[in-house]
Amino acid sequence: MAAITSAAVSIPSFTGLRSGASSCASAKPVSVRMAAPRASVRASLRDFGLAVAATAASAVIASNALALDVILGSDDGGLVFVPQNFEVASGEKIVFTNNAGYPHNVVFDEDEVPAGVDAAKISMGEEDLLNAKGETYSVTLTAPGTYSFYCSPHQGAGMVGKVTVK
Repeated sequence: MAAITSAAVSIPSFTGLRSGASSCASAKPVSVRMAAPRASVRASLRDFGLAVAATAASAVIASNALALDVILGSDDGGLVFVPQNFEVASGEKIVFTNNAGYPHNVVFDEDEVPAGVDAAKISMGEEDLLNAKGETYSVTLTAPGTYSFYCSPHQGAGMVGKVTVK
């Protein structure tokens, strides 16, 4: 948003002018300190209103595309989900991205998901693997509750996580 500040403005002096004179031979610049302009406030408020409306529309569109990124394998090669425990809103997309120590996958524990949720429908298959850096798996969870998940090749090494859906 633009800020309105005071500024020094140079205005020619009209003290030597006569009524009906056709030339302005002796105009001298005079330095005047002006307060913030008020004449353009109405236009500024209209522009501001348009900017607010555009920002609100962008926020609504962006809120429908919210996504949380979870890294598979830490930068130092640790067999972990980063973050390991997190919270999302119902309907928010979770994107799991392969980083290091792969192959990885994302499997939701059927005994540790909310009642009525089919863990197989939200999980990668135990045999399905992300084999290269940057490969992703995405899931959107809608049922509120806590979901436990793991990487089947590295579960024994402690590559497990939890997400709470609000």
